Amino acid sequence: MTDTIRVLIVEDEPLTAEAHAAYVGRLDGFTVVASAATGREMLAAVAAEKPDLVLLDVNLPDAHGLQLVRALRTAGSAVDVIAVTAANDARGVKNAIALGVVQYLVKPFSFRTFAERLTTYREYRRGFEDRRSMSQADIDERLGTLRPSAPAEAEKGIARETLESIEAVLMGAAGGASATEVARAAGTSRVTARRYLEHFITLGQVEKDVRHSGPGRPEYEYRWLR
Repeated sequence: MTDTIRVLIVEDEPLTAEAHAAYVGRLDGFTVVASAATGREMLAAVAAEKPDLVLLDVNLPDAHGLQLVRALRTAGSAVDVIAVTAANDARGVKNAIALGVVQYLVKPFSFRTFAERLTTYREYRRGFEDRRSMSQADIDERLGTLRPSAPAEAEKGIARETLESIEAVLMGAAGGASATEVARAAGTSRVTARRYLEHFITLGQVEKDVRHSGPGRPEYEYRWLR
């Protein structure tokens, strides 16, 4: 295994594909080697690039993602797959697990959630390096690393749904936004929006600066660090 995990992004929405590539680019130990917007492109990219990991949208224009995973397994490919999709039906999730999908991320999600899943995957993968055999304890430990740590809701006063809503608003504000503007777009109070924005600052994902817009009291403008 190499130190850097080679990632193929499979996503038919260009802006979403770019966002996922940007997320991967912010993580140590990962690099994007190719992107694909269709099932045909995905299969060709797996053959050509030999990625270690596929970030797979299940709903593609020409094929269902799990059909593609099944085709890869039939062809003998052991490439790891993380489903990154809005599909959350129980049967689909069960089938994904049966096909060996190592993580399942339901859209929309925050960078924090994305980073958490890929970091646990990286630790899982590293546990197989330089091993010819594994004890039961080793196997249990490897499987345990795929379980995510405490979710964002466990942090005092932080709800995942609100966190991801405010993240989406700020990421869509190219020139930054005030707490009032974020609150209006996210459907929260200004106090709540400001608290979540300050939380993002502590995570190093948002910066703020003073916005001067005429006479009166200046306000802070928050900007997502891209």
